[in-house]
Amino acid sequence: MPTVLREDGYRFFFYSNEGDPLEPPHIHVMKAGAEAKFWLGPPAELARSSGFDARALRDIAAG
Repeated sequence: MPTVLREDGYRFFFYSNEGDPLEPPHIHVMKAGAEAKFWLGPPAELARSSGFDARALRDIAAG
């Protein structure tokens, strides 16, 4: 799973060939055990989240 960015403790990464059929373009984000998945936009749209609060998700989506 290649990491594309590390910023403020967040790690942005993707899995190649994810899903069957392949999923639309998206990015995974992790920090301190929390993880989220965003569909790439514009705008970025939350697909799922576990452990992030609403403020963190807004900050991540705003980029």
